[in-house]
Amino acid sequence: MHFLTIDDLTPEELASVLDDAAALKQAQADGIPHTALAGRTLAMLFEKPSTRTRVSFEVGMTQLGGHAVFLGKDDIQLGRGEPVADTACALGLYADAVMARVGSHDDLETLAANAGVPVVNGLSDAAHPAQTLADLLTLREVVGDSGTVAWIGDANNVGASFLVGAAMAGYDVQAATPAEYGFAAETVERASEYGSVDVGHDPEAATAGADAVYTDVWVSMGDEAEREKRLSAFEGFRVDDALLGDAAFMHCLPAHRGEEVTAGVIDGPNSVVWRQAENRLHAQKAVLVELVD
Repeated sequence: MHFLTIDDLTPEELASVLDDAAALKQAQADGIPHTALAGRTLAMLFEKPSTRTRVSFEVGMTQLGGHAVFLGKDDIQLGRGEPVADTACALGLYADAVMARVGSHDDLETLAANAGVPVVNGLSDAAHPAQTLADLLTLREVVGDSGTVAWIGDANNVGASFLVGAAMAGYDVQAATPAEYGFAAETVERASEYGSVDVGHDPEAATAGADAVYTDVWVSMGDEAEREKRLSAFEGFRVDDALLGDAAFMHCLPAHRGEEVTAGVIDGPNSVVWRQAENRLHAQKAVLVELVD
């Protein structure tokens, strides 16, 4: 089994992983050892820079009694012409699982098809399911098991995973994006199979009645060439106090204060961004145990 998209899990499996994540979080808080992956090794493959993803997976493996090996883009042969399938075969000989943060989701699927061990998506151009697990654990804690969540801004990889994952977990989802940066029809269809999903282009309509409002950067890695075009298109989608209302504020980080969110919101009392960041650790531990143990 691999974890490349959030719906690689069934809704029942997703609920179980979130239950396990909550239990692991409590065990960590209580100082109770939880070494389910003692003697196991996670190979971590990074083609893109990372702060939270690298540290949370590496610390998570250590807390589970295992070991993580970091491989940056200068440490591997992919940049010098080795086929992805060959890299996958080699990593699978040494490690019990592979976590990969890659530019192309196709490369991730090739890794999964050839590694012979579980492969976890640490971010690709299409999806960021590890982030979504943390988001859903956070929603459980601050909203409960049901409610309305809003996505505002770019329909990027984080947004696509969240749209599907939130619907799977039982939340009503409302989204607003600029027309030219909207969700793919296939993503909306996938999410709609699980629950209520309303996608449009009006931020005020999308946040009406929302228990949580989620946004992300307007210019993601790889989009720098169209920065000015994007800043113009997303003007009006900034989450400020008026748009947020009484809802919880969510962001996967890093954030650009003054662009997609005001400093008053992200640093204010309704912000749960640091809870999300912490929950990366616990949610990823849970999915690693699910896949490897």
